[in-house]
Amino acid sequence: METELKVENKKSFLREVIQFALIVLIIVLPIRFFIAQPFIVSGESMDSTFNNGNYLIVDELSYRFNDPQRGDVVIFKYPYDQSRYLIKRLIGLPSDIVQMKNGIITIKNKDGELTLSEPYIDSKNNLLYGDLTITLQDDEYFVLGDNRISSSDSRIWGPLQKNLIVGRPFIRLFPFNRINILPGSYNKYDH
Repeated sequence: METELKVENKKSFLREVIQFALIVLIIVLPIRFFIAQPFIVSGESMDSTFNNGNYLIVDELSYRFNDPQRGDVVIFKYPYDQSRYLIKRLIGLPSDIVQMKNGIITIKNKDGELTLSEPYIDSKNNLLYGDLTITLQDDEYFVLGDNRISSSDSRIWGPLQKNLIVGRPFIRLFPFNRINILPGSYNKYDH
């Protein structure tokens, strides 16, 4: 009798473990694949906003309901190798004309003209690239790294298609002394 009870307890315990594992998978996997996922920053293109090794949780849900805004930091699939993910700041929106001249960025669109104030970049490395004017299509964005001297971005490989945008940083978890929500957010531009 005692042996039968032990066997039944083991079966009951195993059944509970399997049920718990299934419940966890049903809850965690959709969150992981459709709502948020972790990313580790690799490289210097967003210094000093994001440094190499920063651990981020990326919100993949917001841009399904709202369009990205100028100043948002976005994570996206690299247009020429969609197995790689990049992080950059969104500068130009669909249908904008983005003009870079002497390190100053001017945006022209149906609402008028906007000169960007970019306190998140080191102004001395902003002057290292020549002049550029680009007109964005209805589904294109213009992205730049905050560390312009070390960034491969829309200046080099062109506009970013909307369907390549994965999400935005929601939480920075590491390093511990820089933990914050919506890290890198900036949406206050001078007109």
